[in-house]
Amino acid sequence: MSIYTGTKINQLLSQTNPSGLFFSHWLRREGYSDQLQKRYRDSGWLTSLSPGVMYRTGSKLSALTALASCCLQTGARHRVAAMSALELMGFNHYVPMGKPVLMVALSGTKKRPAWMADDMFDMSFRTFSTDVLPGDEATLRHLPYGALYVSPPELAFMECLYLAPKHYSYVDLYYVMEQLVTLRSDVVQRLLVSIPAVGLKRMFLYMSEKAGHAWLDDIDLSTIDLGTGKMQMVKDGAYISKYKITIPKELRLYEG
Repeated sequence: MSIYTGTKINQLLSQTNPSGLFFSHWLRREGYSDQLQKRYRDSGWLTSLSPGVMYRTGSKLSALTALASCCLQTGARHRVAAMSALELMGFNHYVPMGKPVLMVALSGTKKRPAWMADDMFDMSFRTFSTDVLPGDEATLRHLPYGALYVSPPELAFMECLYLAPKHYSYVDLYYVMEQLVTLRSDVVQRLLVSIPAVGLKRMFLYMSEKAGHAWLDDIDLSTIDLGTGKMQMVKDGAYISKYKITIPKELRLYEG
């Protein structure tokens, strides 16, 4: 290996997080040709993860750092979403068993990127894509893992409701709702006005009211389309006439 090549790879490794990824297009823009990238792989500096994506050989890969690498190097706006976003902000009620899950809302694609190989990371990637929830509420946060787009708690909880009951239990989500005493009413208002999913909005309002949150008083329900027909959120549940939804009986009976 030449001194020049050694200097280039040392510079690359010293300026990047060891638990992140390298995307070929970004490397080329930074002056690392395809030939040079191949030389790094052949020399054992870098290892291919998927077509066009590499990592530092022997490193322990962080899912959050990898996601930050992707957004920085490719311009993608994939965001930490749903319960994963709430967990980053300290909202949770239990420690899940097994390997942690990182829920990611994909932007610009519905297909999970090939590099999100669960067995390579400290967390398992779970992805979703939808036009129902407005990603423009997400903010770029500078964290130890890198710069990450993260859903704010108002959007994150509604993402959880969107993914329920397949990925999250309504009862478990209510335990989290009880903690959301500082939600911003203006953000909640914008989301409830813009989101077309009627069942999601009704469940959000029911849980908010049940939890007795003060910020709910600032929500103007007259501007929110809640539809007219009855909706069955679960089978064999309890009917809530005010919101015309059928919810889990355990949730209806729960008194915190």
